Amino acid sequence: MQLPELTKGILVKRYKRFLADVDFNGVVETVHCPNPGAMTGLKEAGMDVWCSTSDNPARKLRKTLELVKADGVLVGINTNIPNKLTMEALQEGLVPVFRPFSEIIPEFTYSKGTRFDFRLRNPETGESLYLEVKNVHLARPDGPNPGAMEFPDSVTSRGAKHLRILADIARNGEKAAMLYVIQRGDGDRFTLADDIDPVYAEAFMNARDAGVHMEAWRCNISTREIKISEAVPIDTTLLQTKRDV
Repeated sequence: MQLPELTKGILVKRYKRFLADVDFNGVVETVHCPNPGAMTGLKEAGMDVWCSTSDNPARKLRKTLELVKADGVLVGINTNIPNKLTMEALQEGLVPVFRPFSEIIPEFTYSKGTRFDFRLRNPETGESLYLEVKNVHLARPDGPNPGAMEFPDSVTSRGAKHLRILADIARNGEKAAMLYVIQRGDGDRFTLADDIDPVYAEAFMNARDAGVHMEAWRCNISTREIKISEAVPIDTTLLQTKRDV
């Protein structure tokens, strides 16, 4: 997807989850930070950042934080972007396992209180697939999984709930899947940050064992465009070892 014109600045601080102060050539402005997570490694003062600007006069904060440069690469921090990237990827048939499901329904209400990012349907067979999308940008070179991209970066009870429901769907003979969209171009694999949220990690393993299909794809990112580009392996070796002990 094409990005709007971005303005470069220097991060002063990120606070109250959805706010950040950014220095634009000596003028400090408060911008919207569309990310509810911890943003570990992506919120240090002095980091180069890029912000979009809204022309909506009703908006209190005109600018939105979009990209951060960390560990030598651009990282997308806007958690609203992965669903848009996924829609593009689905329409282009990028992910092989999803290609037969050409009918795409976003924001599908599965049951009261449960909504999935997408319901996909194969028009030839009538078969459905329920798909949930997660944004990934956590990398901890000095953490327990160096070289890996990790999820989540903070506790997500909602995410664990979705995994449990997807597992039930798979056990009932329907198709269910998770797509982890990695908004950065480095790292050699994807894994679960079980030290941050062990409940989510266990729900992931249970869902996988129940037949939920798991995919992790990284993005190519520039200040002009973000695009899902290639699959990366999902590594659960350490998690499985811990389970087997």
